[in-house]
Amino acid sequence: MKWKKDPYFDSIDSIHKSIQLKPIISLKNFFISSSSSPHENYSIPISAVSKKGYDFDINIKVARFLRNYPSFFEEFEGPKYNLPWFRLTQKAIELNKEEKIIYAEFEDDILERLKKFILMSGSKKMLPLKVIHSLQWYLGLPEEFSRDPLDFLGDYGCFRIVEMEDGLKGLSVTESSSDGNNGKLLSVLQKNAMRRGFCSGGANESIAFPLFPSKGLRLKQKIKDWLDEFQRLPYVSPYDDFSGLRTDGDLSEKRVVGLLHELLSLFVEHSAERKKLLCLRKYLGLPQKVHKAFERHPHIFYLSLKNKTCTAVLKEAYQDKLTIEPHPLANVRKKYIALMKESDVILKNRRVNNSRPFDSTNVNVKDLDSSDDEGPEMAEASL
Repeated sequence: MKWKKDPYFDSIDSIHKSIQLKPIISLKNFFISSSSSPHENYSIPISAVSKKGYDFDINIKVARFLRNYPSFFEEFEGPKYNLPWFRLTQKAIELNKEEKIIYAEFEDDILERLKKFILMSGSKKMLPLKVIHSLQWYLGLPEEFSRDPLDFLGDYGCFRIVEMEDGLKGLSVTESSSDGNNGKLLSVLQKNAMRRGFCSGGANESIAFPLFPSKGLRLKQKIKDWLDEFQRLPYVSPYDDFSGLRTDGDLSEKRVVGLLHELLSLFVEHSAERKKLLCLRKYLGLPQKVHKAFERHPHIFYLSLKNKTCTAVLKEAYQDKLTIEPHPLANVRKKYIALMKESDVILKNRRVNNSRPFDSTNVNVKDLDSSDDEGPEMAEASL
């Protein structure tokens, strides 16, 4: 199907600034964990972080990166040898406190999303840790999880570190979640259909995906007829065992679309870089050309080409906000992005101030002949 640009989805900052925000948050967390001076806004010398650009996915000098975001990082002269130091701004510290409160209050919600993600692997109920780490930002997991998953999940007995094939470490779920429907875990699509009386939550029920056509996007009649038939097919839950399902055909495609719909509903911004999802093919039973599912269903997903990447967006999350539960971190991420945009204003004002021409009409000739550190005695002596 022909792709069509949608200005509405291309203008949502929480989607398109998220990639830019990620290294800033990682650096902010590094300041907090590394600084020995929390009473001084977590100040550190530039030498403590200058060689760690690769760790934060920064492809320019770290000092330059920090200077690009003065609303987060304040530069000052260090105590020795006039070397540059940086510290967090007060606004960044306040937002960090708010973020920590959210992690504490909604820890169960965030870990339930992680559990659902793992349970999409079918009967195996496990995923490699490296796959989870690659999508950690989208799931909203704190950085403590990547440093030591076992320690972070210590109080949650349903998770277990396991050995997987190819020598990979994996995370498994030892007990499934339940939504009260005969012990079965339901997708958000099933829950909404049950709430509206369209299904009972049983197997092989026909559930149609909510469609949100972009303005000006028209489908050929042949495609419309196929889509009507596709919508009437039985819905295959992303939490059902898919081992006996044929990998080709429209029914398999409906499972793939349903899984992608559920996956994006779990993410903070209900969106993700499409290339980041390709690592899931082997473990979630997705076809080699899973990316084509986004292109074939433009009424369900939008593909944005901003930021020189391809971002898949779940339309329903932004056009029917009552059906997709917002992620606990969504609001504080928006506040971080607003603070990030303040950096643009600060840097612009600095450029304006630095470019102002020198006005000789406002300068006293006597001021040019004297120094600021000349006291009254020097002035009197010159007379």
